[in-house]
Amino acid sequence: MLTAHVVFATITGNNQDVADIVTEGLEAQGCQVQETEISQTDATEFKTADICVVCAYTYDGGALPEEGLDFFEDLPQVDLSHQVFGVAGSGDTFYGDDFNVAVDRFAAAFKQSGARQGAPSVKIDLEPGQADIDRLDAFAAQLVATAQHPD
Repeated sequence: MLTAHVVFATITGNNQDVADIVTEGLEAQGCQVQETEISQTDATEFKTADICVVCAYTYDGGALPEEGLDFFEDLPQVDLSHQVFGVAGSGDTFYGDDFNVAVDRFAAAFKQSGARQGAPSVKIDLEPGQADIDRLDAFAAQLVATAQHPD
């Protein structure tokens, strides 16, 4: 059985919703999933999962969540060359060019760790609606498919 670890950072609750949807999607694919809040998680915990997911918000001016800075800085230092990763996040298109840039920055940090991207990143505007839930379910399914077929 594949294992997954979903880590989230949230202020409004939207990214916890995103993490919950991804967790449910992974469980529906037969994964054993752990879901934790980013400030309560060490990046090295990803070493024990087959699939690693971060769901984070972007703060003022494109900044990363303050409570997740240590996690973000540690992530590229962890050898995740045997893991598959995915990144999803809720943001607000009001911020223009800064919309959900944390998703891109976490994806880059995962790549530095040696992890393999299992599905394209998902960016959601505000609270996830039904179309977003469908996209996140497809995201979870693709992560599992990638993890089941290592290069």
